[in-house]
Amino acid sequence: MIEEGETVNTLPVSNEVPIEEIEANPYQPRINFDEEALKDLAASIKELGIIQPITLRKSGEHKYQIIAGERRFRAAKLAGLKTVPCFIREAGDETMLEMALVENIQREDLDAIEVALSYQRLIDECKLTQELLSDKVGKKRSTISNYLRLLRLPAVIQKAIRDQEISMGHARALINIPDPETQVMVYRQVVKYDFSVRKTEEIVRKIAADGEEMKQQKKAVPFPVEYGELKKHLNKYFNTNIGFKINEFCKGKIEIPFSDSKELERIIGIFDKLNS
Repeated sequence: MIEEGETVNTLPVSNEVPIEEIEANPYQPRINFDEEALKDLAASIKELGIIQPITLRKSGEHKYQIIAGERRFRAAKLAGLKTVPCFIREAGDETMLEMALVENIQREDLDAIEVALSYQRLIDECKLTQELLSDKVGKKRSTISNYLRLLRLPAVIQKAIRDQEISMGHARALINIPDPETQVMVYRQVVKYDFSVRKTEEIVRKIAADGEEMKQQKKAVPFPVEYGELKKHLNKYFNTNIGFKINEFCKGKIEIPFSDSKELERIIGIFDKLNS
């Protein structure tokens, strides 16, 4: 028995709201709604009704906007429902956007690009830092950063992520390639040959190593005049065109080319004579 003055915790009371009075969330972060999945949900709603009420805000006389639950709302329309159970909340535009984005991010079936776009909108439109965003969505800051980096990828790769042609693991590897054209080239190879994430990472590391070698080559300085005579002497001694490379830090290498096994044996013979 409840005594006078005693407080009781109660759940929000849902209201049955006519479907024609409800409009979609203008800030809806979700872009793709799978038609087959909607049909399955509509069939379930026909059988069991809507178990979890839709969250709305009042936008006018007999007018409501969806804060959370647009997928359920669409399925309810498909199922032919005239009214749906709803919670009515007070929310301004910014609060509505924030609630809708956070609710969507917490869904497991959102693709990585939708999540990334939602994070970016929360940062841009709700003026959140990555630290505050981390607290709101319950994710590590590093996780949020990894999602945001996906938005730097070319559009064709972002679409591939959305269409599940490649995984987020593939995408995270591709991000480490600085040149967009090379990113797209590697992405096409990944899809064509069905490369694993590990294989993709190996390719990216090889590209990075090659790029570093090219940088070193670009740093090469003109061949010092004082080594000219030495190069001529080596060319004559080994009877071949010696490669002599040196960079701005006076580090380099001497290369002795050979065209076949016979020539290699000849060069080894010269070294043997030097050691004897």
